[in-house]
Amino acid sequence: MRTAAEMTELYRQKGLKITPQRQCIFGILEANTTHPTADAIYESALETMPSISRKTVYTVLHELNELGELLTLDVGTGSLRFDPNVERHHHTVCRKCGSVGDVRGIDTARVRMPASEQVGFEVEETEVIFRGICKLCRPKGRKS
Repeated sequence: MRTAAEMTELYRQKGLKITPQRQCIFGILEANTTHPTADAIYESALETMPSISRKTVYTVLHELNELGELLTLDVGTGSLRFDPNVERHHHTVCRKCGSVGDVRGIDTARVRMPASEQVGFEVEETEVIFRGICKLCRPKGRKS
């Protein structure tokens, strides 16, 4: 994602109003690599802006997604996750704590859907999700 200042400028260019709430959310997302849920973003925003509403957080997240500045991920953790890194990449998901991480450098060009499964379906992109146990949740002494 762009910096909070760059997002503010983008909103100005698009004719969208710059509000303290939007700027607060831009700041929370800037360089955020935790793939937070909307609730986590809301809780973080409450720390600096106690009057912010949950609806405002969802609205800004939706706006950012529509502008192509935020990925909305459903990685099976029970809540949508938000990723300010919109460059092409893949993810890891911990089966114990639900943490989500980024994985770059995967060549998906050779991954093909079997012709028998396509049945008129045109593949536009491929996502890879690695599921397992993160280093914080692995028992001590176990390496991988």
